[in-house]
Amino acid sequence: MALYEHVFLARQDLAQAQVDAMVENATQIIEGLGGKIVKNEAWGLRGLAYKIAKNRKAHYVMLEIDGPSAAIAELERQISINEDIIRYMTVRVDEHEAGPSAMMRRNERDRGDRGDRGSRGGDRGDRGPRRDRDEAPRDAA
Repeated sequence: MALYEHVFLARQDLAQAQVDAMVENATQIIEGLGGKIVKNEAWGLRGLAYKIAKNRKAHYVMLEIDGPSAAIAELERQISINEDIIRYMTVRVDEHEAGPSAMMRRNERDRGDRGDRGSRGGDRGDRGPRRDRDEAPRDAA
């Protein structure tokens, strides 16, 4: 059987439970036609580069599939009918990536420590005390 990566974007106003139900529906379609879902990753609610069907954000989901092309064709047919899915893409791959996908590794890296950026507030060094904009300079007579 062939290996595929399938990513779909669901509307922003859906609850996570509804997105999980879409993944379950996709799993049933693939398994019903002799394939299997190797891995699924929910990348979460992310901003889009441009508006798609009046949506500025979407729930991103990636499925790694091992199955026949007929199962993929049926999955894409069902997804194209579903009005809650605004975009999808299926790519045939030579092998699945071991471990988390690049998007999941990126999210983990972004959540980590900020490194040696230091404190962003508090001590203002040799610049003197901070004034409010409405406060007049003290040396003005």
